[in-house]
Amino acid sequence: MSINTNFSRILSLLRQEKGISQRKAAAELGISQALLSHYENGIREPGLNFVTKACDYYHVSADYLLGRTLSRDGAMIEAGGLVDASEEAESLKGNIMAKLQKKLLVNTTTVLFDLLGQTGSKEAVGEAGAYLSSALYQLFRQLYRCAGGNESYFSTDMQTFDLDVLNADMTLAKIRYARALEEYKGEYPAVDAQSLAATYHGMAQAVAQVFHNTDSRVQELDRLEQKGSN
Repeated sequence: MSINTNFSRILSLLRQEKGISQRKAAAELGISQALLSHYENGIREPGLNFVTKACDYYHVSADYLLGRTLSRDGAMIEAGGLVDASEEAESLKGNIMAKLQKKLLVNTTTVLFDLLGQTGSKEAVGEAGAYLSSALYQLFRQLYRCAGGNESYFSTDMQTFDLDVLNADMTLAKIRYARALEEYKGEYPAVDAQSLAATYHGMAQAVAQVFHNTDSRVQELDRLEQKGSN
C-alpha cells in the first residue's frame, strides 16, 4: 500500500506520546525494532496488517494515522461541526488582556469572513484562511517550542521554520488574496464604518478597535523611522 509522508511522523509522535521506547513498541506490535525504525523514518512502507495493528495499539483511526484528518477517531472536520470560540460558555483562562485580545480578533475575523462569504469568491476566502493560518501557526509553534514541546509534532522541520518560510507563505497568500478580489466581477458588500455598525452591531466596534490599534503601531514605527533619519 502507498503511505503518505505524514504517516512516519505521526507514527513516531504517537509512540513518544505513549512514553515508550521503540524496542517496547516494536515488541508489542509484533515486529522488529529495526523494522519499526524504518517505518518511523519513512525508509519503508508498512502493509495493511501493520497499519491495522498500529491503529488498535495507539487507539486512533487509520485516517488519523495516515494524516487524512486531525480527529483521532477519524471524523472529518466540517464547518458545521466546529465550535465558535466566541460563543463558548467557559471564559478564557488568563488575564483580562488575553480575554480582550481574543474577543477583538475573533469578532474581527468573523466579520471579515462573513463579508468575504458574501462575495462568493472561494479563492479570496481560501487565501484569507491561508494567510491567517500561517500567522497562527508561527505564534503557536513559538509558544510550543518555549514550553518544551516535541517539534516532531510539526511536519516542517525546525531549520526551515527558522528561515521564516511561513512569512513567505503569508506573502504569497496575501498576493493571491488581492488578486482574487481584483478579479472578482460581482457586487461587493458595503464595508464602510456606518454599514458595518448597522449590520454587525457590537462586532463592528471590535473591528474599529483592531484598526485603531494597528494604525497606532504603524504610526509609531513611522515616527521612529523619521526620527532616525533626521
